[in-house]
Amino acid sequence: MTRLFTAASALTLACALTAPAMAHSPLAATPAAASAAAIPLTEIAAEDDANSYELTPATAAAAAPAIAVSGSEVMVSAAALAAAAQGAPPPRDERFSVVMNQDAFFGFYPTFNGLIPVGENVDLSFYGILWTTPSFGNGGGSDLWTEFGIGANFISNEGKLQIKPQIGLTNGALLSRGVRAPNGTPTGTGSNFADGIVPSLTVNYADDTFEAEYYGGYYAALRNRNEVGSLDFLHTWINAGYKFSSNFSAGAHYELLSNTRNQGGATAVVYQWVGPYVQFSLKKGFFARFTAGADIEEGNDGDFYKLAVGMSF
Repeated sequence: MTRLFTAASALTLACALTAPAMAHSPLAATPAAASAAAIPLTEIAAEDDANSYELTPATAAAAAPAIAVSGSEVMVSAAALAAAAQGAPPPRDERFSVVMNQDAFFGFYPTFNGLIPVGENVDLSFYGILWTTPSFGNGGGSDLWTEFGIGANFISNEGKLQIKPQIGLTNGALLSRGVRAPNGTPTGTGSNFADGIVPSLTVNYADDTFEAEYYGGYYAALRNRNEVGSLDFLHTWINAGYKFSSNFSAGAHYELLSNTRNQGGATAVVYQWVGPYVQFSLKKGFFARFTAGADIEEGNDGDFYKLAVGMSF
């Protein structure tokens, strides 16, 4: 009897709300931006099927006998409907994005990023990069470099601006240069847990016509730090573009990778890439971005190219 009384109360509340409040369902997903390589690229919100349904007093009365919901579900639905009626922003859902990347330097590397709402304008963020290039491991396909981290995603300007500081750990042999040999120097092979640490910052902006992204990450060796062989890198990029429609955008991309610490050798800029990009996006959260251009670093010949294909859900 308590359950039926609770369900009937929820239906009465739903009928009392106006039709416009129902048209803007509080269950709709909020758009969020995502990115490539640490992860770089715009997260695209999925449509919510809840917006396809309307509940009128007549249909509610007809459906009443078939409804069986828990008291907690009714309380959540009533709170969401009340927030919509008062013009409050819809609650954010948990979001997860997967991006498959390939470029001229890093090779093939799938990435993922998850966002869990923990406050009105804050998400808990976690991410990972599965580096698959054999030269980042022992050269034979094992000890592959693997990156995982956590952080926070701060949302402002009605979701248009998102600022995401994160910190990650790399695991493998790229920064540490492998395990130590009997003489105490790195071998260049053999994996290390916490091979390096990666503080990073990603900033995304997107509105109806403009999109932009900044990423900066510093890869610092943690293991074999005081031995010959450990490496540090600075990786950063910035891009901006114009949205010609909800399905197509284009803009310019600049990216820098610099070896900032090399014990036993000289540091150097690895590459500087400059070129245009084009992106195609679909309503369900799928996108593809292709970027290409020139490596403008002195002494470097050839062009660059990178392709990212992703989905958000």
